[in-house]
Amino acid sequence: MKILKTLQLQFENVQGGTATVSLDNPVEPVNPAAIQLAQNAILTQNIFNSTGGDYVKVKGAKLLERNVTDIALS
Repeated sequence: MKILKTLQLQFENVQGGTATVSLDNPVEPVNPAAIQLAQNAILTQNIFNSTGGDYVKVKGAKLLERNVTDIALS
């Protein structure tokens, strides 16, 4: 079994929807101040957009953990 971790950066877009940027294998422990700086830089530089338009506001961040088990097939 493997444990996979993903950091999700969540933003609100122009239409009020939620857009997510996912980063695999984040450095741990996560640093909330560094995450906030990164999200603000993404907004300031306007480097991403979504089907709902440009990102306009930081909505939050989540650290997800998944257990993955490979299944041997014969």
